[in-house]
Amino acid sequence: KRSADDLATADDIWLVEGIFDALSLRQHGYKAVALLSCNNYPKEALATLQRATADLPSRPRLIWALDSDKAGIGYLKRWVRDARKAGWTCAAAQIPQDGARKVDWNDLHLRDRLEKKAIEDYLWHGDVLLAATQVEKALLLYDRHKWATFPFDFEGRMWWAKFDGSLISNKRSELIKNGMDADEAEELAVREAADVVEIANCVPTALYYQANPVTDESWYYFRIDFPHDGASIKNTFTGGTLAGGAEFKKRLLSIAPGAVWTGSTGQLDRLMKVQLAKIKTVETIDFIGYSKEHRAYVLGDYAVKDGVLHTQNDEDFFDLGKLSLKSIGRSVSLDITPAGSEGLDTAWVDLIWKCYGAKGVVALAFWFGSLFAEQIREAEKSFPFLEVVGDPGAGKSTLVEFLWKLLGRADYEGFDPSKSTAAARARNFAQVANMPVVLIESDRGDDTAHSKKFDWDELKTAYNGRSVRSTGVKNGGNETREPPFRGAIVITQNFAVDASDAVLQRICHLHFTVKGHTKETKEAAQTLERTPVENVSGFLIEAVKAEAKVMATFRERYAYHEAEIQRSPDVKSQRLAKNHAQLCALVDALEHVVPLGAERNQATVDLIHEMAAERQRAINADHPLVQSFWELFDYLEDEAEGGGVDHAAKTELIAVSLPHFLSKLAARRLEAPPMSDLKKVLPTSKSRKFVDYRAVRSSIDQKTVKCWVFSRPGQKLGARS
Repeated sequence: KRSADDLATADDIWLVEGIFDALSLRQHGYKAVALLSCNNYPKEALATLQRATADLPSRPRLIWALDSDKAGIGYLKRWVRDARKAGWTCAAAQIPQDGARKVDWNDLHLRDRLEKKAIEDYLWHGDVLLAATQVEKALLLYDRHKWATFPFDFEGRMWWAKFDGSLISNKRSELIKNGMDADEAEELAVREAADVVEIANCVPTALYYQANPVTDESWYYFRIDFPHDGASIKNTFTGGTLAGGAEFKKRLLSIAPGAVWTGSTGQLDRLMKVQLAKIKTVETIDFIGYSKEHRAYVLGDYAVKDGVLHTQNDEDFFDLGKLSLKSIGRSVSLDITPAGSEGLDTAWVDLIWKCYGAKGVVALAFWFGSLFAEQIREAEKSFPFLEVVGDPGAGKSTLVEFLWKLLGRADYEGFDPSKSTAAARARNFAQVANMPVVLIESDRGDDTAHSKKFDWDELKTAYNGRSVRSTGVKNGGNETREPPFRGAIVITQNFAVDASDAVLQRICHLHFTVKGHTKETKEAAQTLERTPVENVSGFLIEAVKAEAKVMATFRERYAYHEAEIQRSPDVKSQRLAKNHAQLCALVDALEHVVPLGAERNQATVDLIHEMAAERQRAINADHPLVQSFWELFDYLEDEAEGGGVDHAAKTELIAVSLPHFLSKLAARRLEAPPMSDLKKVLPTSKSRKFVDYRAVRSSIDQKTVKCWVFSRPGQKLGARS
């Protein structure tokens, strides 16, 4: 430690932030002290030094050499003002920052960049920083670069400096003729020739270039600084708005309240030529979540890559090693609070178990698994859908809304596909990756135009991660855009999905009832409802940080569970076995983030096995409307007084005319199924396989009748008796 007496005899004292910075400068012969923090003003130490220099002819000069970041620069200017008021002579030294990583004095020492010439350059940058007026700064810049005209910023405003060479030459000659020294004459001539005018009442700074290669759109990302209170605004400018002073002025006024550009197009061109030279490029994604191409999660203000958490920098993008990445998607907003040093609070797991039992854990495991949907589809080529259905008041919405809180999304359940246009649905499917897309129930009986357009078969391609909709690119060519589906499908409604077997086989079905609801379960559900999102959203970060362990466990346990389910005589479909095995493996992998315990784990896996068997039975059975149709058909055939309703002439076939069928029901005052719905599902009949809809020679009245024709099980070809 250097004493005050030792420092008192120094010509200069360098004040830096870190101990290693001070040691680095000392190794090059400079007397330096460490403040340990940029916000530490050494008032007592300077007072002691002042007393030690009281009898000396001069005091040391203080060179403030804090870090060249926003905080360091702000405090440097403040401490220089305070030190000068206390009677000290002050200067500054600044390190130009060219890369993403901040360079300090220790870095310069390690790179052998503290030689005398380099130190003079750092002191010049310090002089520029401390320039008292815009003219002083312009003179420093002219002295260094000899530019005739140039833009520069000073105290939160943009200025334009002009130095007329002929005027300087004439004035210098005149002063020398009057007996002035040549150097003094040059300095005075330059000062008098300086023409400095304001061209903007703010400072626009181009930070980087970003583009969306899919839509062929691009932007320059700017920070707009103001002279008052250090305020700043960040937003984008297109190439067109940077091409002319008038367009630039309009864009500036629209994004930065009170910001006015008063310069010319030529002055803007000069400014942009300097700022856009070798400008950094930041890669973009137009969704929130996991980018398979970059192997990184972008989650609002946070990103996770290779298990490491990154925070968004001051320029609104993520530095992920050699990768610079940001999301330009704005539709989904996440409020994430990472877990503190004490770890993730998982008390809510017990509340889910108390309210919903193993079914709640199945939903949790699927939600958890959606965070790795892209990785799972990459390995297994598919990821299942989850259907959450049940009685009104069974707690479906409470559960789904809480699960969203785990991902940082509060007061949200999903969107209604029946009330959305095809374009809106496509955007909902495309705006997230490795997150659920929840389709909530529409009002049954709606007869709006949109409600008739949605078909569950639209979702089939999402199962394999392929696009759900293709659109044309507006560029005059033949290009189309087919964004892949990157998320996971969740369907929540009161009634089960009515769709083709292909869709039903893609769904893991959860049915909730009000059975077992008690005062205690109600209180637990209310606690889940009241839980703030910031208390539980750390789950998202902890889950994706554990990506490597989760996927290793998933791969290992998936093979085991698939073999177990396939051994069951109740499950015949390979797809059902695969879907439910993936769900079982996710229950096992969930242990890396939240504690379940062996007993709960086994109960949940057993339930998933039951779900697979029940799904197989549901797929094998006819649709309820078809079942009702055949019950009524058999009844009318058994009651066939005066003729039945089967018009087929061959015993192996059944032919039914729906108008005739309806008239027979009406005659017996029996309620008919909804015909519009019945016509949709009759072709799916399994017990009596649908053959065709065609004209048939009726065996009842020998007339030609349009009939729905089915095969009759167990019958051989022949004429009806």
